Amino acid sequence: MISLPSLSEIEAAGVLIRPLVPVTPTYRWPLLEAGLGLELWVKHENHTPVGAFKIRGGLVYLDELKRAEPGVPGVIAATTGNHGQSIAYAARESGLRAVIVVPHGNNPEKNAAMRALGAELVEHGREFQDALEYSRDLAAREGLHPVPSFHPWLVRGVATYGLELFRSVDDLDAVFVPIGLGSGFCGLAAVREALGLKTKLIGVVSAHAPAYALSFRQGEFVEQSSTTRVAEGVACKTPNREALDYIRHYAHDIVTVTDDEAVAAMGDLLRSTHNLAEGSGALAWAALKKHHNEWQGQRVAVILSGGNASTALMREVMAAP
Repeated sequence: MISLPSLSEIEAAGVLIRPLVPVTPTYRWPLLEAGLGLELWVKHENHTPVGAFKIRGGLVYLDELKRAEPGVPGVIAATTGNHGQSIAYAARESGLRAVIVVPHGNNPEKNAAMRALGAELVEHGREFQDALEYSRDLAAREGLHPVPSFHPWLVRGVATYGLELFRSVDDLDAVFVPIGLGSGFCGLAAVREALGLKTKLIGVVSAHAPAYALSFRQGEFVEQSSTTRVAEGVACKTPNREALDYIRHYAHDIVTVTDDEAVAAMGDLLRSTHNLAEGSGALAWAALKKHHNEWQGQRVAVILSGGNASTALMREVMAAP
């Protein structure tokens, strides 16, 4: 397994990204907390310059890449949106060409955002794995550096949100966090271990993209196609083996949320906090809402990992009862 970043490395990453990514807020929302029987904190990663936590990892990764390969002409990444925005943003800041490969039918607003950041967008395949395999071929043909979706540099960057959370809220009993390929979970695990905390980490995946949940429960690597229509940020068919090792070691549990539950959770967040959450960004709240009886009287945080919901999905959210 890769080594999780140390506290000093995470703190240095925070200093690096701070000019571009201010500390995101962690709030208690009375309307959201009402009736739960617990103390609820929401970490708002939808408040970053690209509307998601991924920007932290992209900035650290490209900073390290420029040091390791000062002559690198450009980068390429496969994504369903937030990783691509992160890399496009960091490439623009670094003066590098960025090519982003997305599956057909990807969130159109995320596609537009990546283009607005200067990325060259390529559409290929029906799901993330198709886009990823094509991006590797394209990288070799065009001499671009392929940026993975999981890497120690990315984990070090995204771990900064975990450090902000644990330093702003003391004595958390549990944190619910969405799992796409695993950098967000591993970043939280790194901070918890570095600070010597006992906080339980609960990963959340879509019930329609259950590869990590199945792998966690069965104790072995399991692939499973994704059919989620609202949570593209966690539409994982093939778990990352290194991330899976950490998740199996550090997770208290992995729970699942249906698309309908995610849509309802998006509505809750919109009405109770006036914040947009994309489908994957609402999963942590949806999971806590579903399992709140297990956490009575405790102090719990949920990660609102991103707010880049499509207009079409928000129409569905607004029309839901």
